[in-house]
Amino acid sequence: MEMVRMKNVYKTYPNGVGAIYDLNLVIEKGEFVFIIGGSGSGKSTLIKMLYREEKPSRGEIILGGVTVNKLRNSKVYKLRRKIGVVFQDYKLLPKLTVYENVAFALEVTGADSKTIRKRVIDVLTKVGLRHKANTYPDKLSGGEQQRVAIARAIVNDPKILICDEPTGNLDATISMEIMKCLVDINKELGTTVLMVTHDIDIVKSMKKRVLLLKEGRLVKDYPEGKFKNETI
Repeated sequence: MEMVRMKNVYKTYPNGVGAIYDLNLVIEKGEFVFIIGGSGSGKSTLIKMLYREEKPSRGEIILGGVTVNKLRNSKVYKLRRKIGVVFQDYKLLPKLTVYENVAFALEVTGADSKTIRKRVIDVLTKVGLRHKANTYPDKLSGGEQQRVAIARAIVNDPKILICDEPTGNLDATISMEIMKCLVDINKELGTTVLMVTHDIDIVKSMKKRVLLLKEGRLVKDYPEGKFKNETI
């Protein structure tokens, strides 16, 4: 079953800068896919188009059966409920506890308090932070903050989890802990994971499918376990 299809997608920004050229891509449900490439290769633009922060200039993007590029602005929030997003800088709310940060993602959907409590405790247990539920972000390590961000991203049970450099601020040991967390989510929940990274060591160690972008073009699509060392 297809989770993502991008067909003849182009993106040119209003200032005339081209970011994506004739991108064709299919990602199946349950896949774990890395997106790699140098600065300016189009990685961030690609994922921003998936959750409709950016719209393609041409082409078609389908995510979970929804044609993203044709979606009315008033309906974008429905698309984003199908998508979890994890950023490099965590984006936690400093005045809310771990529990409250994760619960907030459910509160905005109108979920009842009983559902919220069960889901939040479930996902905090999943990422190994149930014992930190009443802790504030400034009392957590970087790795713990990122795991809270992951819990918040999956609490709505999204179809796809998009991770933008989630280990970029972390050392090698903590980075591998985060990767284990993401792999567990992929395997146990069946969530499709799409991860942008510049860390080639992580990519080599994980043996997943790898997409290599250069100057806005998809130049290589390595099947699972077939990635060869690339300089990016």
